[in-house]
Amino acid sequence: METDPNILKSEAARAALDLVEDGMKLGIGTGSTAEAFVQLLAERVARGLKIVGVPTSERTAIVCGQNGVPLTTLDETPELDLTIDGADEIGPDLTLIKGGGGALLREKIVAAASQRMIVIADESKIVEALGRFPLPIEVNPFGLRATMMAIEKVAQNLGMSCKIALREAGGSPFVTDGGHLIVDASFGRIPEPRPLAVALNAIPGVVEHGLFVGLAGSAIVAGRSGVRTLDAKAGRN
Repeated sequence: METDPNILKSEAARAALDLVEDGMKLGIGTGSTAEAFVQLLAERVARGLKIVGVPTSERTAIVCGQNGVPLTTLDETPELDLTIDGADEIGPDLTLIKGGGGALLREKIVAAASQRMIVIADESKIVEALGRFPLPIEVNPFGLRATMMAIEKVAQNLGMSCKIALREAGGSPFVTDGGHLIVDASFGRIPEPRPLAVALNAIPGVVEHGLFVGLAGSAIVAGRSGVRTLDAKAGRN
């Protein structure tokens, strides 16, 4: 069976496209899997599908523009029917780690404005417990060191180890579309994502974090045995 990650991403994206209906207002995610979805969506749009999309990053906006996918903004269209996005890790109950591409704040805002969020991924993203992938945390540049220390203290209070690194790009700090910085926190294992999410939200210097808890309704996952759907409530279909 097929094991090429790029092909698997496209298979998951194609299955998600079957859920897109004429007239929908779509949240469109960021990253390689989301871009695979955009390519397929563009083909449907060219054949007459009527949709409008809200991109979760400047990068996604560019890709949509290059492929003829019509866009709007969340200010113009504050309520969306469906968001389709990728993930860096998919854990139990469809808790997610997102933000490897640096767009976690806008991704979470768009997901929260949608009636439904569907995650598309290849099977390598499924994990028994989140945390192997470093958790992206978007922070304000002011008081960076104090914020990093507060994150370390949160981990300590929850009985977890934590190594934090400021994300860089080209030798300089990575700057998000919103003008913030990102620190990547390596916990190794996050047995209970919700308490960590609540504690991180309470740190004044934290703008947002990449733990998506209770946002994804289902995940479409492609693997060696084909494409399957995971549901946040009912388990595996």
